[in-house]
Amino acid sequence: MDKKYIILLIVALLSGAIQAQDTLRIDFRQAVDLALSANVDYQMQTNSMEVLKVEKQSAFLSHLPNANINSSFSQQSGQQFQQIEGEIVVTNVRNEVVNAGLNMNMPIFNSGRRILDTQSAKLAYEAGEKGLDRASQQVMFDVARRYLQVLLDDELVRISQQNLINQKEQFRQIDGFVEAGLRTLSDKYNQQSEVARLESVLVDAELQYQNDVWDLSEYLQLDPGVVPVLESVNPRLDELRYDGMSMTELYDLAKVNRADGVQQELLEFSFKKDMQAIKAMYYPRIGAFYNYNTFFTSLDDRNLQDQLFNVYPQNTLGLSLSIPIFNNFQNRLNVSRSRVTYKNQILQKESVNRKIYQDVKLAHLNYMAAVKKEGNTSIQVMAAEEAQNAISERFRLGLSNFVDLATANQQLVAAQADKAQAVYTLFFQEVLMQHALGTLEVLK
Repeated sequence: MDKKYIILLIVALLSGAIQAQDTLRIDFRQAVDLALSANVDYQMQTNSMEVLKVEKQSAFLSHLPNANINSSFSQQSGQQFQQIEGEIVVTNVRNEVVNAGLNMNMPIFNSGRRILDTQSAKLAYEAGEKGLDRASQQVMFDVARRYLQVLLDDELVRISQQNLINQKEQFRQIDGFVEAGLRTLSDKYNQQSEVARLESVLVDAELQYQNDVWDLSEYLQLDPGVVPVLESVNPRLDELRYDGMSMTELYDLAKVNRADGVQQELLEFSFKKDMQAIKAMYYPRIGAFYNYNTFFTSLDDRNLQDQLFNVYPQNTLGLSLSIPIFNNFQNRLNVSRSRVTYKNQILQKESVNRKIYQDVKLAHLNYMAAVKKEGNTSIQVMAAEEAQNAISERFRLGLSNFVDLATANQQLVAAQADKAQAVYTLFFQEVLMQHALGTLEVLK
């Protein structure tokens, strides 16, 4: 027997170690951090910001000259023409030539295209930042929805467990009443059936809890087999910050704070600048240039340094004028494309604004409903507790039947579950309102 108990103890310890290894205790902030690091859409937008940043830098640096150094080496074999004492002499020799040069170009006037490109790139970068902010808010909102659902499931499991314990105790009392002749045998069997039903209810509650836990684990991209154990949050709100605010006030608040709405406005301005910059190609352009060229030839007896820096250098400084006359409608095609992009962006902005209004409207309706439901369930629980206490006492005294007692117990459990659901729903609707208004602060 001792050996058997030792083996059972070892198995229990190993099971506990495995269970500890497969669980990860996290709070809401850590869950958001894990989701931000694992969410593909958010990471892709983060990567896109690198390109927008470089485009912004490139547009700013376009106001400066561009410079290039060129160099080449060549070898010529065969007839070489040389001018000696006023005569052209043809010789069959090998000539080694080294060319080097420096070229610089700078646009002076291009109808404001550089300025427009710079402004467009800056607006596009700011729009990207707003899009990234909204993506992070969306991730936090998704985490909050799953996180609170798991906590609610855990609370419902606790209520089911407590109810099962109470009903088992009730079954024990009824069994004693039957033995004492105070209750009929049918009451005992009815209570036994109720206990069995509550055991099934507990199984369903635990199954729902496990499903939602694994859903959260999948969203956080945890390692296979790792189960998150969540730190609890206080779902009770000390104040209802949006209670009493009108729809107009909420929508005005959303128009200022919704990052996706601001993003669409910035993109509209950016595409408008792009269209204006492309239109500038219709007009003449003036540029400045500077060229420095030199070379070395093996036909000259002077050394490499003298030929490159003293004998053959050439400096060219000048202005260039380009007047577009006909380029196969390429400029017109580019302008048409940019105009369509700009018009489509206006449509996209209007669509997002309508969605913002719909989000705020629905969030406001659900929020007010959650406020009312939370207040109603408080009264519901209080009344159900009083009713259950009264029926239990009457049942103990033999003045009430089992049906009344079972009904009172079921109503109390339903009221407790409705209360828990209402409390967490109100807390989630608070988060939903912040998400719809764009005021949800991402935990970092």
